Amino acid sequence: MKTVNRFVPGLEGVIASETGISFLDTEQEKIIIRGHELIELSHERNYLEVLHLLLEGALPNAEEKEALETKLKGMYNLPDEIYHILKRLPKETHPMDALRTGISCLAGYDQNLEDTSVKANKERAYLMMAKLPALVANSYHILNGKEPIEPRADLSYSANFLYMITGEVPTDTEVKIFDKSLLLYSEHEMPNSTFTARVIASTLSDLYGALTGAVASLKGPLHGGANEAVMYSLREVDSAAGYEQYIMKKLKNKEKVMGFGHRVYMKKMDPRALVMKDALKQLCELKGDDKLLEMCEAGERVMEREIGIYPNLDYYAAPVYWLLNIPIPLYTPIFFGSRAAGLSAHVIEQHANNRLFRPRVQYVGESY
Repeated sequence: MKTVNRFVPGLEGVIASETGISFLDTEQEKIIIRGHELIELSHERNYLEVLHLLLEGALPNAEEKEALETKLKGMYNLPDEIYHILKRLPKETHPMDALRTGISCLAGYDQNLEDTSVKANKERAYLMMAKLPALVANSYHILNGKEPIEPRADLSYSANFLYMITGEVPTDTEVKIFDKSLLLYSEHEMPNSTFTARVIASTLSDLYGALTGAVASLKGPLHGGANEAVMYSLREVDSAAGYEQYIMKKLKNKEKVMGFGHRVYMKKMDPRALVMKDALKQLCELKGDDKLLEMCEAGERVMEREIGIYPNLDYYAAPVYWLLNIPIPLYTPIFFGSRAAGLSAHVIEQHANNRLFRPRVQYVGESY
């Protein structure tokens, strides 16, 4: 007897993999990362500690934390040839496409590419995490006709990342908030980009190839590109009342309002958004201007009142990045730069216990 499988558009709710990395517990409103709650981690730990947790399976002690930062600092610089390639890209190249190109090129420097063991993949992941700040920031600078900014090993990982983007040494508060955003973006179970990376890795393709595919996935406005769209929408008006009218017009025209709704958080606010909302409050207070906060809160009220949906992480991360003086086209590349930690963990896990992804289809074509 032929087995009939139920077709689920977008694979929504379908279990595609077993993992020990993360889980979205929507009943308890918790995001679990290797047994730890992500929101608690965001209050108590920094991004590199979560990177260690994702790749090593445990939070680092003080010595391990220091060793990790020292290790990454020793690998910050990109090969000069990567910059030569980036300088030859058309100036109209999207920053995510430049990032994708750079990651793909890095594979050529790996002399042990066929080794997909856990040990080899971890070393690749650390190398990638060390070089991503330079690749994210300097691919953008080059596309805009500017010279690359050299990384600074005297700064912490997140401070150096933000410095390379803005060219200014950030304050302690700015570093703390930026680091928190990286931590919150670091891992989120099985979104499209993670699934893409695992599908590619299941062919035993290398980490660089899996992450290159993940960049392409994350570029889409329904996934990573939403944070940029949020900021562009906020820039359309200059007041809370104006933003409320802007959203009402969108709803009347049945247009999507970016930064709201989530395929998993259907009836509740993304808990990561609450953390970024608090960060936005801090930055607005520091700058003595609450306008962006008031606009975002107005939009939040309208969307809950009119259609009962809530902000996701992108909604509040966007104005936070704006107040950190980060150019809008870099919002999604930064998202990828932080999510590469979780993506790498998934590729390592896939390679360690692999089965090739090969789903089937439900045929709706002509009869035969």
